[in-house]
Amino acid sequence: MRRLTAGLFSSVDGVVESPHLWQFNSFDPELGAGMKAMIERVDTVLLGRQGYEEWAAYWPQAEATDPFGSFITPVQKFVASRTLRGELGWTNASLMTAPLEEFVADLKETDGADIAVCASISLVRQLLFAGLLDSLMLMTHPVVAGAGRRLFEPSDPVTRLELQDTTITSKGNVLATYGLRND
Repeated sequence: MRRLTAGLFSSVDGVVESPHLWQFNSFDPELGAGMKAMIERVDTVLLGRQGYEEWAAYWPQAEATDPFGSFITPVQKFVASRTLRGELGWTNASLMTAPLEEFVADLKETDGADIAVCASISLVRQLLFAGLLDSLMLMTHPVVAGAGRRLFEPSDPVTRLELQDTTITSKGNVLATYGLRND
């Protein structure tokens, strides 16, 4: 069975939206190495509509030497959307052909490497609470962002997690990977 993973940049106060507004200079070699390791294990990416539209407008024009750009454009991408129709314009991108949880459960049963959820807070939440997300890496930067969308909401169910891995980087980022606790 393929593993489903997600990684989100986070502030200390839990903001995961628009990290480019509060990351400042905290990106360091260890964070880059963690992202590189994730990229090397992934051959399929899941995106929501908004993330797809933002990334499809940016990444195809990114410099060919950008490590993430050279990964994200050619990789197979499936987009969850209730409003997009027809063919998608970005290389190797297509719409999911079934409801999200059903599509992902079936995809996990196919041959291939890891599947990563990218650029979608709502997909990460939905797949975590559905029990389909195998690991969630929160890359917490040493900053209080204040405003912005957080990953979890007050109405979310109590959900027990277990720590799978942790790293503290030279610039004070905490990379913590969690999975669902099975007891």
